Amino acid sequence: MKTGYVYILFNRRNGTLYTGVTSDLVKRVYQHREHQAKGFTNKYDVVKLGYYEDCGDITAAIEREKQLKGGSRKKKLGLIESINPDWRDLYDEII
Repeated sequence: MKTGYVYILFNRRNGTLYTGVTSDLVKRVYQHREHQAKGFTNKYDVVKLGYYEDCGDITAAIEREKQLKGGSRKKKLGLIESINPDWRDLYDEII
């Protein structure tokens, strides 16, 4: 069974957010950082990893992503603040 992650990217503190899901967190965040992921994150330069969860498997990660996307911006900001109060780019911690 494939592992699954849900993650939140940002462009600046309290700026634009993007919530995604992946089975390979390092590879996917790298793609965003290098602007290989065309679309929203590329357009708004949303490339800093602010929050992530290891959900165990991809099905659970997809469900968690739906939950986060259905939630408020305030809740997403709270998740980032809960583990990353300084709004560091967490990419270096996962590579």
